[in-house]
Amino acid sequence: MKITEVISHVLQYELPEELGYSQQYYARRTAHLVEVRTDEGISGWGECFGPGNVAVANKTIVEKVIQPMVLGCDPLDRDVIWHNVYNLLRDHGQKGMPIQALSGVDIALWDLSGKIAGMPISKLIGGAHRDRVAVYGYGMMLRREDMPSLTSRFSDEATSIRAAGFVATKMKVGLGPADDIKLATAVRKGVGDDFPFMVDANHCYTTSDAFRVGRALDELDAYWFEEPIAPEDLDGYRELRAGLKLNISGGEAEFTRWGWRHLLEGRCVDIAQPEVCALGGISEYLKVLALAHAHFTPVINHVWGSAIAVATNLQLLAAMPPMPGGLHPREPMLEFDTTDNRFRDDLLMEPLNIQQQVASNGGYVNIPDGPGLGVEPDREFIRKYTLDV
Repeated sequence: MKITEVISHVLQYELPEELGYSQQYYARRTAHLVEVRTDEGISGWGECFGPGNVAVANKTIVEKVIQPMVLGCDPLDRDVIWHNVYNLLRDHGQKGMPIQALSGVDIALWDLSGKIAGMPISKLIGGAHRDRVAVYGYGMMLRREDMPSLTSRFSDEATSIRAAGFVATKMKVGLGPADDIKLATAVRKGVGDDFPFMVDANHCYTTSDAFRVGRALDELDAYWFEEPIAPEDLDGYRELRAGLKLNISGGEAEFTRWGWRHLLEGRCVDIAQPEVCALGGISEYLKVLALAHAHFTPVINHVWGSAIAVATNLQLLAAMPPMPGGLHPREPMLEFDTTDNRFRDDLLMEPLNIQQQVASNGGYVNIPDGPGLGVEPDREFIRKYTLDV
């Protein structure tokens, strides 16, 4: 079997309302799917992290840079392909968009391998430690509203996420320390004192401002403080981890085993959050997971994107060994974006129905057991939403 084509499908639609986080507001939802086709008619699917024009740029890298490197290769030679592509791109991008593009191709090759073998990716990795996983719902996105309206919205939305059956929730911040503390207080009020909530800053603070917010979050008993400062500031991460009670998490903006090595050796995070669609795909994710567990750092994957990204993470969470083990080990959770996302809810021939499963299964979702990712996208849906670039 040989690879005959690598195709990027960049999908986009107008959101019903503008959403925001600490870095920007956005009015369109984007997804970047990668399809690897073979001479035997079998296709594998992957996804590249990156919204908007980042997805458009990554499409060019996938089709014009990576595709010529892999045409004619055996799709089962995943590790050989990964290292050949990485070595040829090393002079041009050891992090960032070239690695995001490689991630989508690598995930598609794993999907292909599972389909060829007739087994799910979790089985290819070594087997499933669990057949279902708990789900936390994130929401509470920033909007252009006055503070009374925004705090009321955050409190109500947090209440709704708990009522929907999710096991925990996560909010966004980024308006400045004083207002962000008000938002976090509103979320704690909305979910009550006995429900885990997390705070995602998308690296918007200086270390001193992160300490100010973090101390307030300690008082609110938040579970983790995600990406409080710039990902390059490893010294700042160490200071925050040593000086705050709540967990410091991060890593979605880190790439490959070499980038993660410094983050983990520096003991910079309590919880590692690798993004498989960005850091180098499943092949590289497994190396990062091994590094994290070698440093006794629990992993809760960062998840953003379409149903392909969700299905990929479900396979990885199934195959993740417990860390450190025992009768009641720390178990991973699936991150689930509760905002409007047609590319998650309507993309597949057979939808994952995460929200329905969460509501009926006590906050848990089952792992797909079909070959590869265990899901198949609807090509008519893809044609309908493909961006003409």
